[in-house]
Amino acid sequence: MPWREVSIVSERLEFVNLARQIQSGSATISMRELCERFQISRKTAYKWLQRSMSGLPADLQDRSRRPHRMPRQSSPQTEAAILEVRDKHPAWGGRKIRAILMRRGSGVPSASTITRVLERHGKLDPEQSPKHSAWQRFEYQQPNDLWQMDFKGDFETSRGRCYPLTALDDHSRYSLVLQACGDQRTGTVQEALTTAFRKYGLPLRILTDNGSPWGCDPERPWTVLAAWLIRLGIKIAHGRPYHPQTQGKEERFHRTLQAEVLRRPMQDRDECQRCFDRWREVYNHERPHQALSMDVPASRYQPSARAYPETLPPIEYAPDQIVKQVYPDGRISIEGKTIRVGRAFAGLLVSLRPTKTDGVIDVYFCHQHVYTIDLREDDGSN
Repeated sequence: MPWREVSIVSERLEFVNLARQIQSGSATISMRELCERFQISRKTAYKWLQRSMSGLPADLQDRSRRPHRMPRQSSPQTEAAILEVRDKHPAWGGRKIRAILMRRGSGVPSASTITRVLERHGKLDPEQSPKHSAWQRFEYQQPNDLWQMDFKGDFETSRGRCYPLTALDDHSRYSLVLQACGDQRTGTVQEALTTAFRKYGLPLRILTDNGSPWGCDPERPWTVLAAWLIRLGIKIAHGRPYHPQTQGKEERFHRTLQAEVLRRPMQDRDECQRCFDRWREVYNHERPHQALSMDVPASRYQPSARAYPETLPPIEYAPDQIVKQVYPDGRISIEGKTIRVGRAFAGLLVSLRPTKTDGVIDVYFCHQHVYTIDLREDDGSN
């Protein structure tokens, strides 16, 4: 099948970077499987791998329209190159611009010199500079150990509202999902995730907040979407209510998206998606990331070896576990009491596992602990 026309260069660049992980021996899937996920032939794959040998992303375009190397130049030419990058990426500062120029050639000035050039040409807002100081965050050790996922705050277009859905790999900061959605419903999110799972495989965990459609009640934060993810073998974690810093990388990604993409008005969601697709390519493959020592997210990401199953696996429990089917109203019955575990599991099987405390039982759905029952309470039927 041909490359998807909506973002052909982005698809080629993303495929090449992931295929290099396989060629280096660091990936856990085969070239054949990667080709299947991108829906291209091996012949097409090796064609673009050959075209990309120079290491320049523009070689994946239908022939470049501009040079990719900056020869040794005089000061006016250097300043012109600095301003060209800044004009293309108005939110980037000295460090990011320097990293881009270093990829093009030698003789690049320091980040502080680039910052002075930007200041001299009126390209910097003095009030914004203190907001961009770098600080270190915890990160998971391997790609796909954790994905962070959330909706960016919605905004108005000329033809309705747009709800940007984003998912980020915790280890590499690789943007996996950047979708211009028309709502925040379960089906919309599930469709976007299915597309991502087919291409990148399944993560071990997904971290979300407690809002819709991820969860509602902090004590029983399980939805139909969460139950679907658990069935796929993904562990679900929810951030602390009213603590957005739990999803710090997603929050930072949203601020970057706002600064670099969402400042201008857009006509409709189709225009939003075109802008998102172009920017996602830049973010993953061109934009230097301070948390990655000014490298790009694509340098640290590789697809998961856990392929997406088109059919949900059966729900199975160990023979020694007590298994209950959840009633349509989200309850189960145990020792004469009815206990609500959540409508998300209606009609499905859960297992009951005794704890070290008499009368206290943990409820699991597949691998995920979803509720704790205390039979010592006077009334557990609420």
